[in-house]
Amino acid sequence: MKQLNHLGLRIQLDFKRVDAALVEQARSIPVAVVGDVANRLQAFTAGFNQYGRLKRFAGPALTVRVRPGDNLFLHQALDKAQPGDVVVVDAGGAMNTAIIGAMMTSYAKTRGIEAIIIDGAIRDVEELGKVDFPVVARGATPNGPFKSGPGEIGYPIACGGLSIAPGDLLIGDPDGVLVVPISEVAEILKLAQAKHALEQQWEKEIMAGTWDRKWVEEALDKLV
Repeated sequence: MKQLNHLGLRIQLDFKRVDAALVEQARSIPVAVVGDVANRLQAFTAGFNQYGRLKRFAGPALTVRVRPGDNLFLHQALDKAQPGDVVVVDAGGAMNTAIIGAMMTSYAKTRGIEAIIIDGAIRDVEELGKVDFPVVARGATPNGPFKSGPGEIGYPIACGGLSIAPGDLLIGDPDGVLVVPISEVAEILKLAQAKHALEQQWEKEIMAGTWDRKWVEEALDKLV
């Protein structure tokens, strides 16, 4: 294949991915908890839905940018992805043409890809519901894609209202999707683990009827 290295028509696969041990830590923490300790600025906007069986996922971002309505570069990304990658696609939020369907999803699963996120539309909703693989998108349409390019793989993109660089940590569950820059992952997960443990303790106190609620009145007192 000819080398593609022009703006809007380029592929870069040699980038650092978030450490696998940190990915496994992230998989055990609810996305909402990670979002809280990241100061509620790293979650995708509402409106992204998970198709197929609802499940948690975590992995390094393999970033893809396509022309709205075209999935040629997504096909190439599925061929080049490493096992465990989360393929995340900036499709411009376009909703009139699907970027992926059941066959591509089944192929992604056989390649060990962790999940696929589309800032745009998908199709084959009924078939996807039978596949044990997370596909996240803004919505669905029966219209299929074109395959003529241009596009990019392995460069920074915008998706869900956030900037995502290749190798960043992407995590998702039925609540939604969140991105953590690779340089911040270790610290954010340390904080998230501590908060998750605290919330688990609060749940025990709720069931025991001992949950301390003094903070509510203290917060109200600060208003006067």
